[in-house]
Amino acid sequence: MFFNSKKYAQEAEKDHKKNLKQEPSMFSMIALGLIATFAPTRPFLRMHKKHIEDHVTVEEKSGDFEQVPIIYFHGFRGGDYTTRVMVKQALADKKSDKFLKVTVDLLGNFKLEGTWSGDRQPIIQVAFRQRIVGIYGIDYYLSFVLPFLSKRYHFKTYTAVAHSLACPCVIRTEMKHSWQKNFPHLNKCAFIAGPFDGVTYLGDIPNVNVLNENGRPTMMNPHYLYLLFRRRRFNSNISVLNIYGNVLDNTNTDRFISVVSAKSIRYILAPQAHSYQEVEVRGRNDAEHSWMHDNPFVIEIVDKFIGVKK
Repeated sequence: MFFNSKKYAQEAEKDHKKNLKQEPSMFSMIALGLIATFAPTRPFLRMHKKHIEDHVTVEEKSGDFEQVPIIYFHGFRGGDYTTRVMVKQALADKKSDKFLKVTVDLLGNFKLEGTWSGDRQPIIQVAFRQRIVGIYGIDYYLSFVLPFLSKRYHFKTYTAVAHSLACPCVIRTEMKHSWQKNFPHLNKCAFIAGPFDGVTYLGDIPNVNVLNENGRPTMMNPHYLYLLFRRRRFNSNISVLNIYGNVLDNTNTDRFISVVSAKSIRYILAPQAHSYQEVEVRGRNDAEHSWMHDNPFVIEIVDKFIGVKK
């Protein structure tokens, strides 16, 4: 990979001094995203001194129990706004206003705000500062964000609520670290508009790929095959909710993700998971990819699944 190392160093140091308060430059997002994409170049990201900006209030546990936090993740080009409405409604359902917001960059710098609550299900909202990253970049984020949070707040399992590209990354991370006892593992996962076997017009042409009678897609991209070949690493104690959209415009997509791509994960996870539930949302307005995470109907289903709404 070729890039201007001097300019990169200047940009990285400039962003470091901002302490994660401002949007990084486009150069920073793209350059660091590319470096995070390839395993041989990731050591360059670890060379920088890490900075943790901690403004968190930590509550004592309100009883003798294991805490299982609910962690919200956004996808490609998303941000805290992606999960803001979901977090707000989950807090309302819990009758609380306390949650932990985590802003993290690819250099390993963290900004921690809010409250780690003392109840059974603390809520964590994660925002990736370099937002323009693909599946390997989000993989890299999760590989150090999850153990950092687990060690700092003492939890062993977590519930994931993920939108878009974060969905396959949550599964990949669980499979990749399935043998590591000190790595936090999934208890439940709710996926919204997940691209498990391609993105529309980027390897997935609408109405070309199909699912056979067993739910197996006819065409499988490398990321899908990665999950398929490692499906036995997905713990049988994990419950899965998969929500996807169809805008009913003859493409059978949510405008970005095809129904086939979104449903294809059933073939991999349903035989392994403790439970597997699937919900299709339909309609031009209700099922659009970038609206799904704010859709009250979707949020209500998610909150009932993760246990914050009775």
